[in-house]
Amino acid sequence: MKHFIDLFLMLILAYLVGAIPTSIWVGKLFYKIDIREFGSGNAGASNAIRVFGAPVGLFVLVFDMFKGFAAIHLVKFYSFVDPATPQYVNIQIILGIAAVLGHIYPVYAGFRGGKGVATVFGVLLALHPFATLCAAGVFLISFFITRYSSVGSIIAGLSFPVWIIIVFKSENLQLNIFSIVVALLIIYTHRKNVVRLWNGNENKTSFRSKSDIKEKD
Repeated sequence: MKHFIDLFLMLILAYLVGAIPTSIWVGKLFYKIDIREFGSGNAGASNAIRVFGAPVGLFVLVFDMFKGFAAIHLVKFYSFVDPATPQYVNIQIILGIAAVLGHIYPVYAGFRGGKGVATVFGVLLALHPFATLCAAGVFLISFFITRYSSVGSIIAGLSFPVWIIIVFKSENLQLNIFSIVVALLIIYTHRKNVVRLWNGNENKTSFRSKSDIKEKD
């Protein structure tokens, strides 16, 4: 029973860490605005770069990644599981899911958060750094070719299970399944972007050095 309570508390903590609405708090604290009312209306790092400029947006990106990375490492406080066992990885995955859900549905911001890409990246970096860096490379190539962060995110997300299952030949079934879930989740959270891409009115991302606060598109 104690083990279950400890795990439950870790899940709550992972969610609360993931739910820190970085871009929203930065916007309200330093710019006196709600970022969800500007740019693309999203509370993620790409819109933070668009609205606040590259330096602040990149801070949001790094911190959102850190949330997922930190949530995974909460497992170290769960001393009842051997790190060499599949159960350890399973708990890491559950903690990562809690953090990502926190980012997408943050309790601190009316359950209206970002798409979770940066937080997912932090989670995946802790779980399988090599596959994650390969997927990051796919994102960068796709982004610099198209200038659409949504396209880069979707293609990178779709590539992740390929890296995990086919290239690195992971034998952890739960990790393999999770990689597929990640790909589907990224597509789901970018469903509005897909519609805008189809209609030809998706916003491209530019790395301005200063903020360019404009009303929501």
